[in-house]
Amino acid sequence: MKNSEKRVLLFLVEGPSDEAAIGTIMKEYFKAEQVQFLVVHGDITVRDYVSTDKILSRINDLLNKVKSRYGYKNADFVRIIHLTDSDGVFIPDERVYQAHVDGIEYYEDRMETPSVKNTLDRNHRKKEILFKLRKTGKIGTIPYRIYYNSRNLEHVLFGKQKDFTNEEKEELSDGFAEQYEGRVNDFIKFISSPDVAAPGDYQETWKYMEEGLNSLRRATNMHYIFQEDR
Repeated sequence: MKNSEKRVLLFLVEGPSDEAAIGTIMKEYFKAEQVQFLVVHGDITVRDYVSTDKILSRINDLLNKVKSRYGYKNADFVRIIHLTDSDGVFIPDERVYQAHVDGIEYYEDRMETPSVKNTLDRNHRKKEILFKLRKTGKIGTIPYRIYYNSRNLEHVLFGKQKDFTNEEKEELSDGFAEQYEGRVNDFIKFISSPDVAAPGDYQETWKYMEEGLNSLRRATNMHYIFQEDR
């Protein structure tokens, strides 16, 4: 295949469990494209105190790594799909409580944290960055969209709120991938169901996430990955 004929679909995901859970599904559905997953091993919307001014350049740096690794050009990319966890960052400040806990703990109606100030700083910073990214249509010349899982992927896929170990995430993700292997339409039906799909069009799903305590509750807008023009 000549370089000019490549049609690359790039997924930016936070951890290897994301790729393990949905990688096979995406490659089956988008079989006409070259699907690449870039695992960034963390949340680039909060890592190293990234700012709204620098987030697009940070994503572009990740894109350049993929281009360098595989010899791609910008013209080879169909679009960039960025998956992120909501981490409950849109909840009202007064719903963040001081507690004797090791890290942030999430509930349907609150967060508990060892440092309210640090958690609020994180929430505010990530909110601003997510607002910018959901309004961003392109990285350079490449179509881009960001999609969320609330609070995280495990919450959406399995309806469980606990903080899983990496080993538990791997086991759950492998089981999920096996469950939907060869059944991509069933996955789309699941991810589009009222049980998990946020209401409204793409931008409205983000407005939904910004309301009240919704960013702590089970919801995703990943169903729009399958509704974009291809």
